[in-house]
Amino acid sequence: MTRSAREFACCVAMILAVSSTRPAFALDPRYPDWPCQQLKVPEISIASVWTGPPIEATDKEKPLDPKEAELVARLAARRTAIEDARKLIAEFVVGTNEEKQEKAKRLFAALYATLNAQREEVMNGIERFSRKQKAMADEIREQARKIREMQDASSADPAKSSELASQLSWQTRIFDDRRKSTAYVCDVPVLIEKRLFDLASAIQGDLGADQPAK
Repeated sequence: MTRSAREFACCVAMILAVSSTRPAFALDPRYPDWPCQQLKVPEISIASVWTGPPIEATDKEKPLDPKEAELVARLAARRTAIEDARKLIAEFVVGTNEEKQEKAKRLFAALYATLNAQREEVMNGIERFSRKQKAMADEIREQARKIREMQDASSADPAKSSELASQLSWQTRIFDDRRKSTAYVCDVPVLIEKRLFDLASAIQGDLGADQPAK
């Protein structure tokens, strides 16, 4: 077997793997570019993470003062440990019951707006990544077809064929490496939603801390 033939055989095996991943690009027909096993939910449901005082649309639009904005940024950042986040929340949600209710609503609404926007940005990035992968898969299959035609031709240039097969092999390996990273990037929206849930639980916990036991 010549070098170009070996390279092409390797490419064919990898292209079969590329082709086998194609159905995963459209697990949900509503979102054809969504490649994740997790179903795409465009927006976090407030009811799924918050059982505290009702949050109105206006609550999510209220401007924060600089100190509150800084607190929200620190709480939203995953580098802030959740235990540290709970302490920051406890220091903020203080005062009379009415004051605590208002602060809790304002803090959660700001965190929801921030983390939901981050999650949406990540999901948009995942879909852009998916579109690039699909385009690359189509290009790989087309290049493989051209190489087959070249090798079948009576006037085939072995050197050119070998060069193209080598390029195709490299491109297919890049595709496969990116495909393997999909599971990791698909976890990010889930982690953001979990963080919002944990922060909301901490806020609600502080609201109930001074309530008499039933």
